[in-house]
Amino acid sequence: MVLKRPFQFDGGEDGFGMGGPGAQESKRFRNAVRDVMGRLSVNDFVSKMEPLLRTVVRDEVERTVLRVLQSSSRPSFNQNKTSGGLMLHFVNKLPSTIFTGGRLEAEDGYPIRVVLMDASTRTVVSSGPLASLKIEIVPLDADFGFDDQEHWSRGEFAANVIREREGRRPLVTGELTVTLRDGVGQLGDIVFTDNSSWQRSRKFRLGARPVQKVSDEMRIREGRSQAFVVKDHRGELYKKHHPPHLHDEIWRLERIAKDGAFHKRLAFHGVVSVQEFLQLYMTDPAKLRTVLGCGISNRIWDTIIEHATTCVLDNSKFYSYFDAGQSIGLLFDSIYKVVGVMFDGQSYESLHNLSPPQKVSNA
Repeated sequence: MVLKRPFQFDGGEDGFGMGGPGAQESKRFRNAVRDVMGRLSVNDFVSKMEPLLRTVVRDEVERTVLRVLQSSSRPSFNQNKTSGGLMLHFVNKLPSTIFTGGRLEAEDGYPIRVVLMDASTRTVVSSGPLASLKIEIVPLDADFGFDDQEHWSRGEFAANVIREREGRRPLVTGELTVTLRDGVGQLGDIVFTDNSSWQRSRKFRLGARPVQKVSDEMRIREGRSQAFVVKDHRGELYKKHHPPHLHDEIWRLERIAKDGAFHKRLAFHGVVSVQEFLQLYMTDPAKLRTVLGCGISNRIWDTIIEHATTCVLDNSKFYSYFDAGQSIGLLFDSIYKVVGVMFDGQSYESLHNLSPPQKVSNA
């Protein structure tokens, strides 16, 4: 076999040159080529080269895999940064009015919750070290973020944290440090000690921020609640509830003053709660109006009834009444309002689904 041009070697960047780390493999490769190139048998050439090629390919694959693993095992901070970063977020809404000295709760009466979430996907970070992040709750100026701005610097957030008025107690007291659990934090016993009347907007916000900086590569954006008014506690003593609750005292209704004439008349007749007021209204509205006094005007009467009927009912409690034959029964809700009919103690029909003849027969 005649070679028309010499066989050349190029070490390249992988070290197959004479001076590189792969010099031994290079020498073995040259010797193998010289040994077999003089032979005419292709099969002999392949059998001679195959073990060496397997070694070279295996080494190259191992180096490539190692590079990929090293690049993918970097901290996830950069990944969070490129996906939009992380942010703290208040989940449930706070009441529009809060009173000093009262424990902060959400509008629905449940504890206020703060979560750590991905700013792009809006998913909670429920695993990893950041899922147990420790955060601090602070009072904020309500004007901070009035334009719904979602991006601010750490310094801008800190500049809007409110300090107490001179000579007063700390503006917010209680459990101001919260540790997230699976990315979710639940606020404990936190109270405002001063009203918000001295602020330009006459409102405050709550803010949440990490206790410590996570890293130089990534910043967790602070959380911010919606704005709310804080009033002195003494105003809550006579506050009307909107909507009222079944177990509220009767003076929580509009136009019924605490210890006033209506309050005393109702209490004398055993009507103490909003539920008892509504039960009497459903069963005997004329008697209820008589209890309130014959001189009550239609306007005041309508105002009281309108407010009372906005009450949220207890859907877990119902009452039933069957006729002597036990064939037809009426179903009443927690304020004695008929809501349905039972036939033979088995089938049930909502009052709205009954035909006119059925309603007459059950009247």
